[in-house]
Amino acid sequence: MNIKKAEKISKALADPNRLQILKEIKKKEECLYCSDLQDMIDLAQPSISHHLKQLTDTEIVVAEKEGRNVKYRLNNKVLDEYIDFLESLKKA
Repeated sequence: MNIKKAEKISKALADPNRLQILKEIKKKEECLYCSDLQDMIDLAQPSISHHLKQLTDTEIVVAEKEGRNVKYRLNNKVLDEYIDFLESLKKA
């Protein structure tokens, strides 16, 4: 992972609402819809959509269109690459 991508992910993860969204997606294991998140997190739908956009831009979360809805799931490959990047900093 390059430094630019790690920086973008770090900025996205710096927001507590985004971390909460990731936790909720993780709890569901398979996927989660934006409307589901609205019931779990005390934020308006436009705010949730904004945070999901930030997370999908970093590729930590993958959005899949399903009819009129969009389902979100974690991208474990990118998360693993990010964790490996951080661990490499510790070893250096």
